[in-house]
Amino acid sequence: MIQPDFKTFCRLARQGNLVPVYDTYTADLLTPVGAYLRIGHNAKYSFLLESVEGGETIGRYTFTGANPVEVFRSRGRKCTLESGGKRVEFEDDPVECLRRLTKRYRPVRVPGLPPLTAGAIGYFAYDMVRLIERIPATGRDDLGLDDSVMMFYRGLVAFDHVRHSVSIIRNVFTEGPGSLREKYDAAVREIRRTRRALEQPLPPQRPARREAPLRVQSNMTKPQYMAAVRKAKAYIRAGDIFQVVPSQRFSAETHAEPFEIYRALRVVNPSPYLYYLKLDELSVVGSSPEMLVKVQGREVSYRPIAGTLPRGRNEEEDRKFEARLLADPKERAEHIMLVDLGRNDLGRVCEYGSVKVDRLMFIERFSHVMHIVSTLSGRLREGVDCFGALMSCFPAGTLSGAPKVRAMEIIDELEPTRRGIYAGAILYLDFSGNLDSCIGLRTLVAKGGRAYIQAGGGIVADSVPAREYQETVNKARALVKALEIAHRGGSRGE
Repeated sequence: MIQPDFKTFCRLARQGNLVPVYDTYTADLLTPVGAYLRIGHNAKYSFLLESVEGGETIGRYTFTGANPVEVFRSRGRKCTLESGGKRVEFEDDPVECLRRLTKRYRPVRVPGLPPLTAGAIGYFAYDMVRLIERIPATGRDDLGLDDSVMMFYRGLVAFDHVRHSVSIIRNVFTEGPGSLREKYDAAVREIRRTRRALEQPLPPQRPARREAPLRVQSNMTKPQYMAAVRKAKAYIRAGDIFQVVPSQRFSAETHAEPFEIYRALRVVNPSPYLYYLKLDELSVVGSSPEMLVKVQGREVSYRPIAGTLPRGRNEEEDRKFEARLLADPKERAEHIMLVDLGRNDLGRVCEYGSVKVDRLMFIERFSHVMHIVSTLSGRLREGVDCFGALMSCFPAGTLSGAPKVRAMEIIDELEPTRRGIYAGAILYLDFSGNLDSCIGLRTLVAKGGRAYIQAGGGIVADSVPAREYQETVNKARALVKALEIAHRGGSRGE
């Protein structure tokens, strides 16, 4: 049954200018992947957000949607806004522009609905840091990616995995032309149209193509990457930095559908942040283990991950590896350094004395690796919003180094190409000022018939170049495996 009724809707409309109309029902035979294939796969812009908590337990909510009302893009200060088939170009600070776009809305919160019913979803590339720091940009911009792309949605489909229910939600913007009755009726029609689409048989899938074996290349040879590690160590010995995180980018030609890569990845490497973003000619496929920053009301959370070993073959070997990882002086020193960096980042935007380490140095297991994790929190100062919190921590110290600015200057020197989405942020924010974001790692970018995967590792004084090279290969392994499965047409049955 569609809720609220029109009388209640009118009462809610006095509380704000964005009012949810929704239909919640039991749908234990409908999966998020099936829903996306029905409503988002053929759209120009769409998304699917899933999660696995702690690397092993499915998260409560999944969100999917298509056909945003607006799409915002930026490169440096050059911005574009697509809306209603029109495209406007202008110059502005992209973060300030996004802040203004979100402040137009005063959403009405309805108890019982999922935490996200409308909002902006997309990415901030690593290169967004140049808006706030004077970092060189000497690497080749060979992919030509936007610095940011954010899709604005007033409606979506939400799965509640605890209640085994689906909510089709359309938020009515009460301002502008048209009566409340007309706007309400239009939302009801759209909800019914979406439900009919979700109840249709799955569209036929394209037959798998016979592909040549996948040939994965890197933008750096092994000797080149090891030389970059040695150069980074020289900067550490000279006192420029304590730690830095260089990376290499793997790529391969493939005709695999990007969403088929995502389907394989969610099986191969379930993670706290699973995402698929279709952004016109660009697709972003990811399974990031690491939160960047999360804002709920005035509370902000930060969760650095640093320290990695492969998973063992069984539980006993896992426990041995965990003990070895937690006892490793290099890994402990690197992790503590990045916890301190996180405390400093949060301290710039939080109330004095509110930043604390909630849990220090524990192990989380993922499909192929295990990590050392800590959790930090604080309370935002008055006048600081979710954008301020995000940019204070951007980019993550765990993907740049310490001190952060000097480490980023060295990264620009060591890496031959721009990072793009790698080490940036995948994020969603609602229109009430809440935000959740993860670091853009374990992320594949599909564009122009090629797939790109980037991986790096933290370098400290006693790092061994050959081991550091192998760590980047290990971190890319799950994505390469998912790509290989989709490349040979295997994700449909997995």
